[in-house]
Amino acid sequence: MLPITLQSTSDLETLRESCELECKLAAGQDGKGELPRDFWKSYAAMANTNGGVVLLGVKEKGGTFVFHSIKNPDKILKDLFDTANNPGKVSFNLLTNESARTLEIDGHTLIAVEIPRASRRQRPVYLDGNPLGGHCYRRLHEGDQRMSDDDVKLMLAEQQHDSLDDELLPDYTMADLDSGTLKIYRQTHTNLNPGHVWSGLDDVEFLRAIGGWKRDRETGREGLTKAGLLMFGAHRSIREVFPNFLLDYMERPESKSDKRWIDRVTFDGTWAGNLYSFYLKVYPKLTADLKVPFQVVDGLRQEDSPVHVALREALANVLVHADYRDRAKIYVVKRPDMFGFLNPGLMRIPIETAVEGYESDCRNRTLHEMFRYVNIGEQAGTGLQKILAGWASRHWRKPLIREEMEPNNRTILELHMLDLFDPGILDVLRISYGAAFVELGKNAQLALAITLSEGRLTHARLCELSNLHPSDVSKVLRLLVDKVFLSLTGSGRGAVYRFTQVDATSPDDVFGSGSSTISADSSTISSASSTISLGSSTISPTREVPNRDQSGRLIASQFHLPFVDSIELLVPEFRAGLEVIAAQPREKKWMEKKALEEIIVNLCEGHYITIRSLAQILNRGERTLRQDYLSKLCKEQRLRRAFPDTPNHEKQAYTKA
Repeated sequence: MLPITLQSTSDLETLRESCELECKLAAGQDGKGELPRDFWKSYAAMANTNGGVVLLGVKEKGGTFVFHSIKNPDKILKDLFDTANNPGKVSFNLLTNESARTLEIDGHTLIAVEIPRASRRQRPVYLDGNPLGGHCYRRLHEGDQRMSDDDVKLMLAEQQHDSLDDELLPDYTMADLDSGTLKIYRQTHTNLNPGHVWSGLDDVEFLRAIGGWKRDRETGREGLTKAGLLMFGAHRSIREVFPNFLLDYMERPESKSDKRWIDRVTFDGTWAGNLYSFYLKVYPKLTADLKVPFQVVDGLRQEDSPVHVALREALANVLVHADYRDRAKIYVVKRPDMFGFLNPGLMRIPIETAVEGYESDCRNRTLHEMFRYVNIGEQAGTGLQKILAGWASRHWRKPLIREEMEPNNRTILELHMLDLFDPGILDVLRISYGAAFVELGKNAQLALAITLSEGRLTHARLCELSNLHPSDVSKVLRLLVDKVFLSLTGSGRGAVYRFTQVDATSPDDVFGSGSSTISADSSTISSASSTISLGSSTISPTREVPNRDQSGRLIASQFHLPFVDSIELLVPEFRAGLEVIAAQPREKKWMEKKALEEIIVNLCEGHYITIRSLAQILNRGERTLRQDYLSKLCKEQRLRRAFPDTPNHEKQAYTKA
């Protein structure tokens, strides 16, 4: 069923953002209507990606819809189903009687064809009887793109094999394993299962019991399975079978740095380089800084927490769901603000289905079993629910899971250790917009708060964080655009919303025309200056809030980011945080230019900061900063000026672009 009821042009706008949408005029040579030849490319592409809707009788041009009523819809519907059932044209018919409907919108007759996402066993959906040679498509950037033969072959393998890791490797023996890894695994299994019948088996029989060793009944040949090699193998032997095999863990010291790391685990010859040894090395590093609340269950103190469970599930999932035939590496990252997990291969079931739980289609089922035998990971389809529950227990931002098809097929899970948004953001919005913000409904307020917190907003992101129906999300976003709170770029699922920026023409509009020196005695800042709740459309502060947020930054009605205009007026904790970022230049008169540029950009993130405040924090001269750093960073579009019309003004301020 369509996610919304289509009755008007505004409903088409809503549909465009809530699902994949393709519009085709379908006028035909006689103008009475005809199924377009390129319809089947869109059909195959949507089926191979996330599904979608094709509207016949309307064309989207420049963000508007141009109609051409279908004069003979019955003819098109007959052609549609006749071709869908022709295996010489389409490999699999996903359509039912409910998939195609005739609609009346603003006096125009249209046909809506809803195309579901094909299941793993149905993909790839291809045309003209041949999956290879450019007859297979998928949706990328709102267009139908031919799939490469390599990607099609990956889909064909997924279709044919429930598990990709149980294949026998007859030429690989116990000599290809790391004996130390297997010994640790066996000891762990024995400790968890005292008296288990497997404990008395020799190594080969133990491996056979857990799926790591196999015998071909037809030929009589025996050897390791792919799962056994991946789990316990020597690194060189693994790379012989899986040339692109690469495990990488990095701990980064900063939230936004992609260049520096303070700890790394990747194969260097000092450890086995297989999956189980990687798990044993990385999991303690992931959880090293987590606090375990004191809790006693059945007389024993628990050394675990829901967050520990979530990280254990996430690390196991990234290893057992990976497509080791593909071209991307497994990558795990730990930052002060988040944990990230990336594995090669797309999900076998839709993300929405995985989030709902209790349906699992693991790519490497034997590996999954091996981890489960030592109490790591679930096979009941509840692993993602444990991750979500762990993050919800700390009221952190909901985990973000997404698939990417470029440059390689991969799945990414981000676990942010951040609140949904800083409560001080509500101060900024309320003071910037006044009654206009207060009068908005709580969902519109939430949308603005997320936009300010994350710098952008999409339809999918608001759906995820608000639990609203897609059509209600579209109405909220359309309201905020109509009221000029937000502006829209892109269309469809690529639509991005950002604040409609109204820049001041002069620094005097923000700071006033008086002296730029502000006394620390002129204002008192309290970190508990207001209490604002999103649970009501009315926001009532406990007392009048000055034009400064909880960190002591100036709030200007012309801007949607606060200003660091005086370091003396910042609350001590926030000022100390800036000084930590700038610790190196504060202590050293000379340092590498690129390193100082990175620090400047980090200091400018999340607010505007005046050149004077920046100079004080960095212990540098204003003139040197402007000439040698700030102008260059603005040209490179790494920084943005608050007042572009007066670039050299003494009160100029900068933010990260």
